Amino acid sequence: MKNPKLKNWLILIILFAFFIVIISNIDWWQRALHFLFRDIENVIYPRVPLIAMLGEHLKLVIISSGLTIITGVPLGIWVTRSSMRDFLDIINNLVSIGQTIPPVAVLALAVPVFGFGLIPVVLALFLYGLLPVVRNTIAGIQSIPEFVLDSAYGLGMSKMQALFKIEIPLSARLIMTGIRISVIINIGTAMIGAIIGAGGLGSAVIAGLVQDNVAYIMEGVVPAAFLAILTDRFFSNIESIFVYNQ
Repeated sequence: MKNPKLKNWLILIILFAFFIVIISNIDWWQRALHFLFRDIENVIYPRVPLIAMLGEHLKLVIISSGLTIITGVPLGIWVTRSSMRDFLDIINNLVSIGQTIPPVAVLALAVPVFGFGLIPVVLALFLYGLLPVVRNTIAGIQSIPEFVLDSAYGLGMSKMQALFKIEIPLSARLIMTGIRISVIINIGTAMIGAIIGAGGLGSAVIAGLVQDNVAYIMEGVVPAAFLAILTDRFFSNIESIFVYNQ
């Protein structure tokens, strides 16, 4: 295939389809885990099907990452405006605090207010994923040479036109890198959702830790790892769209 970008997307689609087929076939999992852990009688987490846990996990990641993106990117752009640069250090410090606070601590504070389930987990993941999105948005906008913007203004562009036609397109690849890092972080961190009944692949992991069942742990960890790899490849393909030939 002559078009490398089309080839990369085709490979990704095939890998994702293969991933879903494997996740859906519980007999394959049972045979593989029985082969690896012959001493363990129950190798499949019985309470929730693996495909259902994957769906719950994706729900947590998509909602939290979506909120992070629609908040973090505009926030990063906002503090790079000349009239708002006084807030840049404050925003940087705030999003840094959001990632230094452990998600489990956020859950402990949020559960008494919001109860168990989806909302506390989404809040924890949202705060934890803000830093790379905001930082990369700021870095991308600030990396644009001043003379490029001066040329745009000289051609009669307004600041808003320059933002959407010059600044965002030129910084898009770096912004996408921040989004990719944030989403992949959330895929792993979403395991904590099972602690307060939000489900996800962490359900099998926590059950495995409680019952000293390594097979349960593998049932949760392996799909999460493959999901992170596929997500990384997905965003890499998107980033390649924003490669500019100089």
